[in-house]
Amino acid sequence: MKTRIPLIDFANITVIKGRNQKVLDSISLQIAEGENVAILGPNGAGKSSLIKLITRQYYPVPDDQSSFRIWGQENWDVFDLRYLLGIVSNDLQYQCNRDITGMEVVLSGFFSSIGLFKEHITPLMRQKAQEIIDFLEIDHLKERTIDYMSSGEARRFLIGRALVHDPKALILDEPTNSLDLHALYKFTNILQKIVKRGTSIILVTHYLSDIIPEINRVILMKDGGFYKDGPKGEVLTGSHLSKLFEAPIEITSKDGYYYALRGKT
Repeated sequence: MKTRIPLIDFANITVIKGRNQKVLDSISLQIAEGENVAILGPNGAGKSSLIKLITRQYYPVPDDQSSFRIWGQENWDVFDLRYLLGIVSNDLQYQCNRDITGMEVVLSGFFSSIGLFKEHITPLMRQKAQEIIDFLEIDHLKERTIDYMSSGEARRFLIGRALVHDPKALILDEPTNSLDLHALYKFTNILQKIVKRGTSIILVTHYLSDIIPEINRVILMKDGGFYKDGPKGEVLTGSHLSKLFEAPIEITSKDGYYYALRGKT
């Protein structure tokens, strides 16, 4: 039987930022192709640094005992990575918050640009972009500029930008920041559609309610390291989350969603 290559596989990775600030401390992580994972932790846990490590904005401290592989390879052209990992981050949304239309944002995914300049757009590209827009239920917004959209609307166009290459996994960094309840409901429905379409989800968040039922593995992150890692039902307990967030927390669940309640002090 052929061994499946992990989508993400790294061991003993340390990242130092600025003057000896250790933002990731000897972490190891393996995520299989097709696996839906949530990485949960408080602000300052190192979640954003982990995203920047994966996207090659941060590089690990050189060490003979460490390794960093995506789809079995240590060295990648960033453009080639688009076919494996789609990234949607708050940094990207900030860069795209300008006078460019939703359709332009999705099309720019073919060129890894922010908006369009003199790129040659083929009919097949336009067809693919329109298919993604229809799938994400945002056709009525495609001619509106991003700076006149709500955060939830803009977030869906950024997802469309990432999906034009049919990546194996979509990495979402704090995707529900600033969303109201209606936008949150629409957004989680879209995430479920993406998973059913065959794209796996790696969700990085500090909100328990972001974790859709299709996610079956949860990693708790704290102080630049991984605190717990395992099946969702075993990891999302009041005891674990109380220690993670340093506050009394009780957990309840309904229909595959988990919710945090204030625990007794």
